[in-house]
Amino acid sequence: MKNNLRKGAIIILGAFLIITACSKQSIDTPSPANVATVSSFSLMQDKILTPSCATSGCHASISDNSYKQHGLILEKSTSYVNLVGVSPMNADSKAEGHLRVKAYKSLESLLFHKLEWNSVHHGGKVYGSPMPLGGTALSVGQIEFVRRWIEAGAPATGEVADAKLLDDKTPSFSVIDDFKAMNSPKTEGVDGFQLKVDKFEVAPNFERELFVRRMVGNTSEIYVNRIKLQSRPNSHHMVLYDYRNLVGLPAVDVVRDLRNSDNGLNINTLLQMQNHIFLGGGTQSNQEYVFPEGTALLLPANYSMDLNPHYFNKTNTILYGENYVNLYTTAKSNVKYVVKTIDFNNTNLTIFPNAKTTISKDFTFGTNVKIVSLTSHTHKYGEKYVVKIFGGARNGEVVYENTDWEHPAVINFKTPIALKKGEGLTSVVTYNNTSNQKLAFGLTSDDEMNIIFGYYYEE
Repeated sequence: MKNNLRKGAIIILGAFLIITACSKQSIDTPSPANVATVSSFSLMQDKILTPSCATSGCHASISDNSYKQHGLILEKSTSYVNLVGVSPMNADSKAEGHLRVKAYKSLESLLFHKLEWNSVHHGGKVYGSPMPLGGTALSVGQIEFVRRWIEAGAPATGEVADAKLLDDKTPSFSVIDDFKAMNSPKTEGVDGFQLKVDKFEVAPNFERELFVRRMVGNTSEIYVNRIKLQSRPNSHHMVLYDYRNLVGLPAVDVVRDLRNSDNGLNINTLLQMQNHIFLGGGTQSNQEYVFPEGTALLLPANYSMDLNPHYFNKTNTILYGENYVNLYTTAKSNVKYVVKTIDFNNTNLTIFPNAKTTISKDFTFGTNVKIVSLTSHTHKYGEKYVVKIFGGARNGEVVYENTDWEHPAVINFKTPIALKKGEGLTSVVTYNNTSNQKLAFGLTSDDEMNIIFGYYYEE
């Protein structure tokens, strides 16, 4: 009997100890409410922005080569205030009322459009190059995480998107399967011509910029009223050039690289660039430009142009470039005004060493004109390029500004700038000559230039 009582007491005591231990463990273990959670924005910073965007040359600091184009730093301490509620520098996105990140509105947030490489989700519109430039597209889960964070109000703190999405590795875009060449005008059932830069390799950790002269294929003069461009992902720009001097043009269909394999400049290609007159395109590589109603660009018979694609590759594998150009034509009877090229060139340059020099020059038109597009050209010491209206009621009004000499802005005016005979444009260019040599106008990268390019038509 005593043994049975002793056994019972031991069992009761053991049960009490177990219950006590369990209770103590439950008290010592913090409840989920007391566990500090990592905010969705912090996760996005650590898993997406820091490794894919805030990298050298892109969005790491103001010293990045691309900073003048986007003005966006995504380094951890400043990324939130630089993103949320801030107007973008991208002109097309800004014109549609987008912000870099608009709370609760992913489709009005440039960040989302940049990260989603498939433009179908926003009506096929393209707002510059997809990001990360030179890298691979984010996964389906990563893009969805960003979308949910924006739709939840883009808060700086709080867990508003499922962190498990960041572990989803499903590719959102295949550079092999998802690039479909655009239809030619003929395939679309309209008049025009298609030119192509054939698929080419972009070596790992390299940026490749090349030129290739193509014949349009027109045996008689044509009137072009629309230009459409298409590039593979990781394209920085696609530009079309005419030639100032038709003597000694590059061979047709021969690829000319701007950089050698050691990343040094190819001098022959550089010199050939000085014969260029801007014809179309820009950093908005996938785009379409329609000339104003009743206007067109006249191209003479047997015309050729220089095609200039530029791609980045920041991965450890080979990527590819490939470009298409559609020139849509219209009958001469539909053309009221022929679009002409602006080529205002200031060759009188004296730029002193180790100093900033600002040089202005006025250019005038001999007839009444309407300007539909402007861009600029300098060499590496060109720090800022401003174009103002000269003369008339709008005298001194700034209509163009650029701070990136390598990739100058191209501004297409929905409402053409109307100027009367004797009025024109003023170029105001600031050069920052960090060399010990006095600079003048010249063709090499150690000389300088000062050119306004664009389109206009006469009334």
